[in-house]
Amino acid sequence: MLVDLHCHTKISDGSASVEELLFMAKRMGVTTVAITDHDNFAGSKRGMTLSKRYGLDVIFGVEFSSFSSDLNMELHILCYMCDFPDRLEGLCLRNANARRKCALEVIDQIVKYYPVSLNSINAKARGSSNIFKAHIIQSILDTGFVSPIFSVAYDKIFGKKSKIVFSCPEYAETSEVISQIHQSGGLAILAHPNDETIDKVLPFVMGLGIDGVEVYHPLVSDPLRNRLLKLSDRYDLLVTGGSDFHGMYTPRQRYLGICSTPSECLDKMNKRKIKISKLA
Repeated sequence: MLVDLHCHTKISDGSASVEELLFMAKRMGVTTVAITDHDNFAGSKRGMTLSKRYGLDVIFGVEFSSFSSDLNMELHILCYMCDFPDRLEGLCLRNANARRKCALEVIDQIVKYYPVSLNSINAKARGSSNIFKAHIIQSILDTGFVSPIFSVAYDKIFGKKSKIVFSCPEYAETSEVISQIHQSGGLAILAHPNDETIDKVLPFVMGLGIDGVEVYHPLVSDPLRNRLLKLSDRYDLLVTGGSDFHGMYTPRQRYLGICSTPSECLDKMNKRKIKISKLA
């Protein structure tokens, strides 16, 4: 059984529509998916509506961007199984406005180096809730000024040697994001942790009441995965996993189901959710 709890669609920065994603999941043997578009739950709601048509279990999900002033870094928090998504609309709007403001600042720089315009980039972002890096790159690819391979173009435009300055948008505080997820009846999970920051990030988010951590992810190394599994068992944290699927809009190859949440971990999520609902 393949359970992919981290997937993106055209509604944020993925290249596939909700219907295309569900079709691919069905063909690739994925039985359960969570559509976790950035700061937007429209794709998740549509996926749940279409789930029976494709014979899939679709779990409500959102990936929230956040910023921790205490750690001075951006953190992503996955929200699952919330009962009252309408309570998250304000948070979604706030983050969306911050993301768009930052994107427009980047585009002001981009147009100095490439023959693109805001209109051409907006055309690539049609159907999405915002302008993402993927849409900017796709617009530049049309000019022929960079390699037609998305990953190569991504590294050139947004890599360490790029002349483009990409400042962190003014996202909501991590503490506020986790609190609002809990107020909506959802589970809050730390997304794609990494070796460099885990020692300070995990204790910090645990202090904020995080419910779990994304252990199975393409960017999580084997040593870190083993360590996180031990810590999750010790501190009773939920364990999730997913491909972080973006279709063709990704610097590295990822396909649906490449990382799967073990069935026993999904069972634990469901039990924790039932427990939370009874206490509400």
